Amino acid sequence: METRKEIDPLGERLIPKDAYYGIQTFRATENFPVSGIKAPLSFIRAYVLIKKAAATANLEVGCLEEAKASAIVEACNDVLSGKLLDQFVVDVFQAGAGTSFNMNVNEVLANRALEILGKHKGDYKTVSPNDHVNMGQSTNDTFPTALHISVLMSLQPLFDALGELADAFNGLG
Repeated sequence: METRKEIDPLGERLIPKDAYYGIQTFRATENFPVSGIKAPLSFIRAYVLIKKAAATANLEVGCLEEAKASAIVEACNDVLSGKLLDQFVVDVFQAGAGTSFNMNVNEVLANRALEILGKHKGDYKTVSPNDHVNMGQSTNDTFPTALHISVLMSLQPLFDALGELADAFNGLG
């Protein structure tokens, strides 16, 4: 297996070259292999919607340059269209307040944005998971917000069915 070297404050690790996640996600999979259960699609989508909104807002207020913001938004759109879903590898039972999952999302989006910009995965000086994708966000805010959004997204089919049921009852009278 081909690898790339990534470095964090704890040292160096070899990450699979094809992986869109990075060193912090890799460490989380080593440190928290609790259940083997991964995040549901609705939660991934909700989290990515938050990252897309943040990139757009950070561009609008002048904190994020257009090329980086556009690449992050395109990376978000890729995930929202069903691509890269196998890259969200952090166990749902993790320590902390969701930091590992937040970083998994940040790294996947940063590495896809790098690819869009013609750069190599792991070139975090160009697009950083922390400084650019996560800019101005706290896991303590994004994780519960994504949880609430994902619940609403998951309930939509139930709301649709209840609407059809109500329409059917209304048609009887």
